[in-house]
Amino acid sequence: MTMKQTHDIRIFFQYVIPSVLSFALSGVYAIVDGFFIGNSIGDLGLSAVNIAYPIVGVIQALGTGIGMGGAIYYSIYKAEKKEDQAKNFIAGALWVLIISSVLATILAFLLNGTLLRLLGADSELLALGEEYIAVIALGASTQVIGTGLVPFIRNQGGSFYAMVSMIAGFVTNIFLDYLFVWILGQGVSGAAWATVIGQGVTMLTALAWLLRKKQFTLSIPFFKFGKAAASIMKIGIAPFGLTMSPNISLTIINRFSVSYGGEQAVAIYACIAYAICIVYLILQGVGDGSQPLLSQYYGEGNYDKLKSTRKLAYVFALFLSLISCIIMYLTKGSLGALFGASNVVNAEIAKIMPVFLISVPFVAVLRITTASFYATEKSVFSYVLTFMEPLLMFVLMLVLPPLFGGQVMIWWSTVFARILSAVSAFILKRHVDKRE
Repeated sequence: MTMKQTHDIRIFFQYVIPSVLSFALSGVYAIVDGFFIGNSIGDLGLSAVNIAYPIVGVIQALGTGIGMGGAIYYSIYKAEKKEDQAKNFIAGALWVLIISSVLATILAFLLNGTLLRLLGADSELLALGEEYIAVIALGASTQVIGTGLVPFIRNQGGSFYAMVSMIAGFVTNIFLDYLFVWILGQGVSGAAWATVIGQGVTMLTALAWLLRKKQFTLSIPFFKFGKAAASIMKIGIAPFGLTMSPNISLTIINRFSVSYGGEQAVAIYACIAYAICIVYLILQGVGDGSQPLLSQYYGEGNYDKLKSTRKLAYVFALFLSLISCIIMYLTKGSLGALFGASNVVNAEIAKIMPVFLISVPFVAVLRITTASFYATEKSVFSYVLTFMEPLLMFVLMLVLPPLFGGQVMIWWSTVFARILSAVSAFILKRHVDKRE
């Protein structure tokens, strides 16, 4: 291995490792709420937070998508030495984040009950879910802006600081969950306040970076804002969808599981989802961590470095998927107990977990391919891969459970959908590589 190759690998991990840890922590936010609520209220509380969490996921994914869309264009124009245009995308993204956070607050607060019913909640689940989301809605701005600023820090070479800002929010969330849920007995609303305040800490530390680096700006000519916002949203749809993908899957699985397996099936998947969604976010962290380098090399026209960086991302993601599968397999018998689930639910988790682990390496391929597409302005391909998985899942769940075995085929439908999506990603990647 040459010194140049060693240098490139070191740079790759300088970007990717902090990103992986940051995405892992964002997934642990959900686990923390589930841990404290499950051990405080039991299966009902765990199911309520699980049913409601896709709404939280939409709010956080909104920030990720907007921030990533702006940060990608910032990196591309920076690599092309177009400083003014790069700065316009900082200002444009900040304005889009602010506007989106206001809209998210209003819509989540007004449509709280309606959204939860659509997600399958009723009676006690609905009441607890409404209590949780009412607080989340009030703090939507901290979540949208906080998650939206992190990609800019990463694309400005501050991957380690981006990780620190996530850790600060995470530690705050844990402490406040303990205080609000266990000590003060505030239940699901206490867990929601802990999440909101934790995200607020992340937002403030991210703002501190931009101010210290003199990168914070809201100054953009009005006639340029529309074009910048449209470009940001065009790219941002894919990372938004990719971040939302586990939550879209969660929604689909919950809806079908309520029909076939009842609240017990929802509680089973709640525990599995908490664990496996962290793995999916870690894999996305590899893709998004390599994105600043991919966008930079794309802007410079350095396609050899772009492809070697993407290859590193595939190898590292597959390595992490293998390690994650081993850990989850070895701990499958105690996962439910961690969240205060009943013995029956815990036993079912141990039986079902190996089914889900089959698809993890395929998700690694899908995540890296999709990230490489939106990092290099191949928006249409990234859209296809982003939304193919939940669409296939939905179709398979309509067909397979009635024909071949009810609830067990709900679980297998998720695996088949992810495998088919990964195969499609590989085919599209080969097509793009040949074309270039």
